[in-house]
Amino acid sequence: MHDALWTNCHLATMRAGCGEIRDGALAVTGGRISWVGPRSEWPGRASEEHDARGAWITPGLIDCHTHLVYAGNRAHEFELRLKGASYEEIAASGGGILSTVAATRAASEDELFALASRRLAQWRREGAAVIEIKSGYGLDLDAELRMLRVARRLGEAITVRTTFLGAHAVPPEYRGREDDYIEFLCEEVLPAAARERLADAVDAFCERIAFSAAQTQKVFRKAKELNIPVKLHADQLSDSGGAALAAGFGALSADHLEYSSEAGVQAMARAGTVAVLLPGAYYFLREKQTPPVEALRRRGVPIALATDHNPGSSPVSSPLLVLNLACTLFRLTPEEALAGMTRHAAHALGMQASHGTLEVGKQADFALWEVQSPAELAYAIGANPCVGRVRAGTLSAGC
Repeated sequence: MHDALWTNCHLATMRAGCGEIRDGALAVTGGRISWVGPRSEWPGRASEEHDARGAWITPGLIDCHTHLVYAGNRAHEFELRLKGASYEEIAASGGGILSTVAATRAASEDELFALASRRLAQWRREGAAVIEIKSGYGLDLDAELRMLRVARRLGEAITVRTTFLGAHAVPPEYRGREDDYIEFLCEEVLPAAARERLADAVDAFCERIAFSAAQTQKVFRKAKELNIPVKLHADQLSDSGGAALAAGFGALSADHLEYSSEAGVQAMARAGTVAVLLPGAYYFLREKQTPPVEALRRRGVPIALATDHNPGSSPVSSPLLVLNLACTLFRLTPEEALAGMTRHAAHALGMQASHGTLEVGKQADFALWEVQSPAELAYAIGANPCVGRVRAGTLSAGC
């Protein structure tokens, strides 16, 4: 006897391609998927039966790169960019990440939690099952841990993976002493986060306005010593060799990748590192260099997508919008885009055993959509056709 059954539905299992099953059925037992297939082949009974009313069911969406916990906003910088200032010029003048650091340091844990909770509601409405949340706006011991604790608390409403991003920018008190700051992160902050089990992964911003390859490597070596997986903000503004660096450490993912070389893509393919593309930042910053999508396809590198939600370069709060941006700006197909926010996004978080596809044994986290085909999820700008969200087998009516 299964706990619950959904029928009168179409399934996009995402196992291979879209993995369509029309007129399907999906059963749940103990919070996990216990049967999936054509309704005509359904062999069992269930304690509860749900009529999906012709909806499509997909795995819950997975946003594998966000900076959701912070205080303040940077609307003024948006205006400056419209007047001609570059992202790098704003950062060099004391704006950018450091302006958010000041606001975040001044906020209490409860204040940060309230702000992030309000933001997170949009992801839940759009059928998200998992969200990754980074630190990186504290840049000191207390504020970095505070951000990670808030991210953990948000896990009451949605599955959260936390990432330590202390190597996001150099804080004002360490200006001109970048190596000392890296030492501080490696010897004090990251070990403290590890002791409290606050970090599921470690990230760094390897770029000319942030940290060098050598400094990034030091952070990654410490992460490996602490047995924490790594990922990297790589090659966003220049080809700094970030893709190859990430691959060299067996990173879960390398993210952005606008300037990554063929050699970097090859290294990612050999290492099994996922490419996470962030079209929201590309759009918002009006970038011109697109990621090497054809090279990624040719080398068989899995392509994930994420919102990169943050107050400075990608204030995007809609996973569904990202599906459209990836298709229109990076020329992904709707099928590739949906795989990028389900199957491949799970891989980018090391969660492929439990999430990302509709398969027996995986967690019963899925979404119901009032659409004629899954391609509509990437097609309609500003629409939200989510009509149901299931977490660990429990249905929320509407999203």
